[in-house]
Amino acid sequence: MRPWLTTVIDDHLRAVTGYMVFLDAPSALNTSLALRQAIWRKADAAWTVCGIPDALYVDHGSDFTSDHLQQVAADLRIRLIHSAVARPQGRGKIERLFGTITTELLPELPGHLVAGRPASPPRLSLAELDRAIGAFVVGTYNLRPHSGTGAAPRETWAAGAFLPRLPDSLEELDLLLVQHAKPRIVQRDGIRFEGLRYASPTLAGFVGEAVTVRFDPRDLSEIRVFHRDRFVCRAISEEHAGEAVTLKDIEAARRAHRLALRAGIGERIARVANFLPISGGPAQTAAPPEPPSRARTRLRLYEEDD
Repeated sequence: MRPWLTTVIDDHLRAVTGYMVFLDAPSALNTSLALRQAIWRKADAAWTVCGIPDALYVDHGSDFTSDHLQQVAADLRIRLIHSAVARPQGRGKIERLFGTITTELLPELPGHLVAGRPASPPRLSLAELDRAIGAFVVGTYNLRPHSGTGAAPRETWAAGAFLPRLPDSLEELDLLLVQHAKPRIVQRDGIRFEGLRYASPTLAGFVGEAVTVRFDPRDLSEIRVFHRDRFVCRAISEEHAGEAVTLKDIEAARRAHRLALRAGIGERIARVANFLPISGGPAQTAAPPEPPSRARTRLRLYEEDD
C-alpha cells in the first residue's frame, strides 16, 4: 500500500509546521491531525514553530471542503481560502516541498519506487516512515537556507521573536480539531451512540434531554457530553473500558456482521432448495375432467290394437 502525506507549511518562514502520514484516503480527520501538530508546541525542542494561523490556503479536495474543516476554521478564527479551480495559485510552495521529499528523502528509504518498481525490498512500517519524514523536516529542511528567502526557516522564526496565538490547552484544541459532534437524547440507561452504550452517574439528571456528543474517531471508549454548549461529563462505554476502539473498528465489525448475515441467509436458502423437487422441464398441466356422460334414452314402440 502507498501512504499519503498531508503537510502544513508557513508561507512567510517556508517552515514545515506539521504533517500527517497515513494509509487511508485523505479525510477531514487526517487534515485535522496535521493541523493539530502544526498548531501545538512540539515535543522536539528543535521544532519550535507553532501557533494558530491567520489564514489557511487549501485546494478543493473533499478533505478541505468538508463541513468539519469549515467549523474548525470558524472556531479557531482561521480564514479558510480555497485556491481557484484549475488555477494552482499559492500551491507552488507545497508542491516544491513534495518534490524535495521525493528527490532527497524517499530514494534513501527501502521500498522506494524506480520506474514503478521498488529499488529495494519495502521494509518500513508506517511508524518508521513517519519518523523518517519527521527527522528530515526537523533536521534538514527547516535548518537549511531556503532558496526563496535566503534564510533557514528555523533561524527566521527565532529572529522574528514571534508570539504565536495558541489555544489554552491541548484538550481544547482536540475538542475543536479532532472531535466530531453529534446530537443525541439521553435515555434511562445512558446514551446510545454507534451501537455502544455510554454511561455516567451525571447523566441521570438529563434523561430525556437533547445533548451534543463529541467524540474522537480514534478512540470511542469514551465520549464528552455537552448540554446547551456547556460541558456535562465524560461518559464511558463499559463494554470497552480501558481499551481504545476506533470508529473504523466498529464500522469493520458492522461490515463483517452484515456479510455473515448474508452468508447465513444464502446457506438457509440453499438448504431449503435441496428439499424442493427438481423440475426437468415445463410443468405439465392436467386436462380438465370430462363431464359425466348422460345416458341416451331409447324410443320404445308400442303396437296398437285394432
